[in-house]
Amino acid sequence: MHGCYHRAMNFEHLIAINDPGNPLVASLSRAQLWEGLLFRVDNPLPFLPGLEACRIIERSPQQIRRELDFGAARIVDRVTLLDQQWVRFEIEANEQHAGGTLTISIEEPEPERLFLRFTYVTTFGEASGSEDRAYIEYVKSAYQQSDIDCVRVIRTLAAGGSIQ
Repeated sequence: MHGCYHRAMNFEHLIAINDPGNPLVASLSRAQLWEGLLFRVDNPLPFLPGLEACRIIERSPQQIRRELDFGAARIVDRVTLLDQQWVRFEIEANEQHAGGTLTISIEEPEPERLFLRFTYVTTFGEASGSEDRAYIEYVKSAYQQSDIDCVRVIRTLAAGGSIQ
Protein backbone atom coordinates (compact mmCIF):
# COMPACT_ATOMS: atom_id res chain seq x y z
CA MET A 1 0.00 0.00 0.00
CA HIS A 2 1.42 3.40 -0.98
CA GLY A 3 0.84 6.91 0.22
CA CYS A 4 0.68 8.35 3.67
CA TYR A 5 -0.07 6.04 6.51
CA HIS A 6 -0.64 6.72 10.18
CA ARG A 7 0.76 5.22 13.31
CA ALA A 8 0.08 5.63 16.97
CA MET A 9 2.42 7.32 19.39
CA ASN A 10 2.07 6.30 23.03
CA PHE A 11 3.62 8.56 25.60
CA GLU A 12 3.17 8.94 29.33
CA HIS A 13 4.76 10.75 32.21
CA LEU A 14 4.16 11.50 35.88
CA ILE A 15 4.09 14.87 37.60
CA ALA A 16 4.49 14.87 41.39
CA ILE A 17 1.88 17.09 43.02
CA ASN A 18 2.91 16.86 46.67
CA ASP A 19 6.52 16.74 47.78
CA PRO A 20 6.67 16.24 51.55
CA GLY A 21 10.40 17.02 51.42
CA ASN A 22 9.84 20.44 49.84
CA PRO A 23 8.03 22.95 52.09
CA LEU A 24 7.94 25.49 49.23
CA VAL A 25 5.47 23.37 47.28
CA ALA A 26 1.95 23.78 48.65
CA SER A 27 0.30 20.39 49.10
CA LEU A 28 -2.99 19.72 47.38
CA SER A 29 -5.62 17.26 48.51
CA ARG A 30 -7.02 14.63 46.16
CA ALA A 31 -10.32 16.58 46.21
CA GLN A 32 -8.57 19.82 45.15
CA LEU A 33 -6.77 17.99 42.37
CA TRP A 34 -10.05 16.44 41.17
CA GLU A 35 -11.79 19.85 41.27
CA GLY A 36 -9.00 21.23 39.10
CA LEU A 37 -9.45 18.42 36.56
CA LEU A 38 -13.22 19.01 36.48
CA PHE A 39 -12.55 22.70 35.93
CA ARG A 40 -10.40 21.76 32.92
CA VAL A 41 -13.34 19.78 31.50
CA ASP A 42 -15.84 22.65 31.84
CA ASN A 43 -13.50 25.56 31.15
CA PRO A 44 -10.52 24.40 29.07
CA LEU A 45 -9.47 27.89 27.88
CA PRO A 46 -6.82 28.49 30.58
CA PHE A 47 -5.38 25.01 29.88
CA LEU A 48 -5.19 25.06 26.07
CA PRO A 49 -3.25 27.91 24.46
CA GLY A 50 -4.87 29.01 21.22
CA LEU A 51 -8.32 27.80 22.23
CA GLU A 52 -10.86 30.53 21.46
CA ALA A 53 -14.08 28.91 22.64
CA CYS A 54 -15.52 25.70 24.00
CA ARG A 55 -19.12 24.59 23.69
CA ILE A 56 -20.61 21.66 25.61
CA ILE A 57 -22.66 19.66 23.08
CA GLU A 58 -23.94 16.88 25.33
CA ARG A 59 -23.58 16.06 29.01
CA SER A 60 -24.36 12.97 31.06
CA PRO A 61 -23.00 12.06 34.51
CA GLN A 62 -20.02 10.14 33.10
CA GLN A 63 -19.57 11.71 29.68
CA ILE A 64 -19.36 15.13 28.05
CA ARG A 65 -19.02 15.99 24.36
CA ARG A 66 -17.39 19.34 23.60
CA GLU A 67 -16.62 21.39 20.53
CA LEU A 68 -13.28 23.16 20.81
CA ASP A 69 -12.74 26.16 18.56
CA PHE A 70 -9.09 26.96 17.85
CA GLY A 71 -9.94 29.51 15.16
CA ALA A 72 -8.33 27.70 12.23
CA ALA A 73 -9.48 24.31 13.48
CA ARG A 74 -12.49 22.92 15.28
CA ILE A 75 -12.32 19.62 17.05
CA VAL A 76 -14.93 17.61 18.90
CA ASP A 77 -13.87 15.58 21.88
CA ARG A 78 -15.56 13.25 24.29
CA VAL A 79 -14.64 13.41 27.96
CA THR A 80 -15.27 10.42 30.21
CA LEU A 81 -14.45 10.34 33.89
CA LEU A 82 -14.33 8.15 36.94
CA ASP A 83 -14.91 10.20 40.08
CA GLN A 84 -11.69 11.15 41.93
CA GLN A 85 -9.73 8.69 39.73
CA TRP A 86 -9.22 9.73 36.11
CA VAL A 87 -10.48 11.85 33.25
CA ARG A 88 -10.05 10.88 29.58
CA PHE A 89 -10.22 13.29 26.64
CA GLU A 90 -10.87 11.53 23.34
CA ILE A 91 -10.56 13.61 20.18
CA GLU A 92 -12.79 12.52 17.32
CA ALA A 93 -10.89 12.19 14.06
CA ASN A 94 -11.64 14.71 11.29
CA GLU A 95 -9.86 16.24 8.27
CA GLN A 96 -7.65 18.40 10.50
CA HIS A 97 -6.88 15.93 13.26
CA ALA A 98 -6.21 12.20 13.23
CA GLY A 99 -7.71 11.77 16.68
CA GLY A 100 -6.23 10.51 19.90
CA THR A 101 -6.71 10.30 23.64
CA LEU A 102 -5.26 11.87 26.76
CA THR A 103 -5.97 10.20 30.09
CA ILE A 104 -5.08 12.07 33.28
CA SER A 105 -5.08 9.76 36.32
CA ILE A 106 -4.64 10.63 39.97
CA GLU A 107 -2.19 8.26 41.64
CA GLU A 108 -1.58 8.05 45.37
CA PRO A 109 1.05 5.38 46.11
CA GLU A 110 1.04 6.42 49.77
CA PRO A 111 -1.30 8.75 51.69
CA GLU A 112 -0.99 12.42 50.66
CA ARG A 113 1.70 11.59 48.10
CA LEU A 114 -0.20 12.53 44.94
CA PHE A 115 0.83 12.30 41.32
CA LEU A 116 -0.88 12.99 38.03
CA ARG A 117 -0.14 10.50 35.27
CA PHE A 118 -0.65 11.88 31.75
CA THR A 119 -1.07 9.14 29.12
CA TYR A 120 -1.28 10.05 25.45
CA VAL A 121 -2.23 7.84 22.53
CA THR A 122 -2.10 9.92 19.39
CA THR A 123 -1.97 9.24 15.68
CA PHE A 124 -0.01 11.14 13.09
CA GLY A 125 1.20 10.80 9.54
CA GLU A 126 4.51 9.05 8.99
CA ALA A 127 7.51 11.16 8.04
CA SER A 128 10.95 9.92 7.07
CA GLY A 129 13.12 8.40 9.80
CA SER A 130 15.07 11.16 11.54
CA GLU A 131 12.47 13.85 10.83
CA ASP A 132 9.91 11.53 12.33
CA ARG A 133 11.95 11.08 15.52
CA ALA A 134 12.60 14.80 15.86
CA TYR A 135 8.89 15.47 15.40
CA ILE A 136 7.97 12.89 18.06
CA GLU A 137 10.45 14.44 20.51
CA TYR A 138 9.01 17.88 19.78
CA VAL A 139 5.46 16.65 20.37
CA LYS A 140 6.47 14.91 23.61
CA SER A 141 8.16 18.01 24.95
CA ALA A 142 5.15 20.16 23.98
CA TYR A 143 2.85 17.70 25.79
CA GLN A 144 5.08 17.75 28.86
CA GLN A 145 5.14 21.55 28.95
CA SER A 146 1.37 21.66 28.51
CA ASP A 147 0.95 19.23 31.42
CA ILE A 148 3.27 21.25 33.68
CA ASP A 149 1.14 24.30 32.81
CA CYS A 150 -2.01 22.29 33.61
CA VAL A 151 -0.70 21.55 37.11
CA ARG A 152 0.25 25.23 37.55
CA VAL A 153 -3.32 26.30 36.66
CA ILE A 154 -4.77 23.72 39.09
CA ARG A 155 -2.47 25.05 41.84
CA THR A 156 -3.59 28.61 41.13
CA LEU A 157 -7.24 27.52 41.35
CA ALA A 158 -6.63 25.60 44.58
CA ALA A 159 -4.98 28.67 46.11
CA GLY A 160 -8.12 30.65 45.31
CA GLY A 161 -6.40 32.65 42.60
CA SER A 162 -8.18 33.81 39.49
CA ILE A 163 -7.06 32.67 36.08
CA GLN A 164 -7.51 34.42 32.78
